Amino acid sequence: MLSRSPSTVQSTPVVPCYVPSAPGPSTPLTESYTYHSPIPIAPGPYILGVDEAGRGPVLGPLVYGVAYCPVAWKNDLDELGFADSKTLTPDKRTELLGVLNSEPLNLGWSVRVISPQAISRGMLRIPPTNLNKQSQDATITLIREVLQRGIQLSEVYVDALGNTATYEAYLSSTFPGISFTVATKADSKFKIVGAASVAAKVTRDACIEGWCFEELHGAAVNGVNDDAKGFGSEFGSGYPSDPKTKAWIEDSLEPTFGFPSVARFSWTTVKVVLEKSGHPTKWIDEGQDSLVMAFSSGNGRDKDRNLVARDLCLRSVGTL
Repeated sequence: MLSRSPSTVQSTPVVPCYVPSAPGPSTPLTESYTYHSPIPIAPGPYILGVDEAGRGPVLGPLVYGVAYCPVAWKNDLDELGFADSKTLTPDKRTELLGVLNSEPLNLGWSVRVISPQAISRGMLRIPPTNLNKQSQDATITLIREVLQRGIQLSEVYVDALGNTATYEAYLSSTFPGISFTVATKADSKFKIVGAASVAAKVTRDACIEGWCFEELHGAAVNGVNDDAKGFGSEFGSGYPSDPKTKAWIEDSLEPTFGFPSVARFSWTTVKVVLEKSGHPTKWIDEGQDSLVMAFSSGNGRDKDRNLVARDLCLRSVGTL
């Protein structure tokens, strides 16, 4: 069952018939969620790897994955063929997801799927929640939930960019008693991170390949052609440099309402197209300086109190 908690070579994805961590058939991805495989029952302690798929694309979700196995089973894991998912063919990744599911005694895995809507909301809010913070939150959520499921972790390996030493220190302070290793290209250095990479990549590919437009969901349920409004499904890889992705972005803009929710509105690629080809918007308070001033701050004891509060004779308790 899918467990939800609401809250390189680039190629068109090839996806197996069933990926348990992806939304069900004809199910729009509207909120972020977490999927957990069955809990392995082999005794611990366990090692755990963390990796992501979909950080750079302008379309679709960002998926964080973790995989974990007993420390005593590490040599067996090394023989299974896990590696950086970007170096593997789609068929090989699919095969390896099957391997993850075929060792329930020793292997467990989870993914956190961050919807494109959540990415856009976070990055466009004030103050913004940038992608680094959203990624960090996803990583911490996955590790915390694995611990809550009763898995004893002794070592965690994380693939990350940027200042790995600072991030490693932060994770170590957040989860005392666990040894953290944060490194660039960790998916090619540690097999357990390669396993996490496969889980994340196959899940994201399945999300993209089976994308159900929430904007057309009611029409689809009622038997109307899913593509009635011109939304194609030839996304390509979702990366801004992919010709298929570029073509989809150019063809799928609705000048008044923009793009369907598969697009990340916080990406410069989308912003540029909206500015160039979308209908301009004029807000009703533009040019009404008196209305803006009514919500501006005052001076002295009235500082940080707007004119509306003063007009209603709302006074600071300091004057009483």
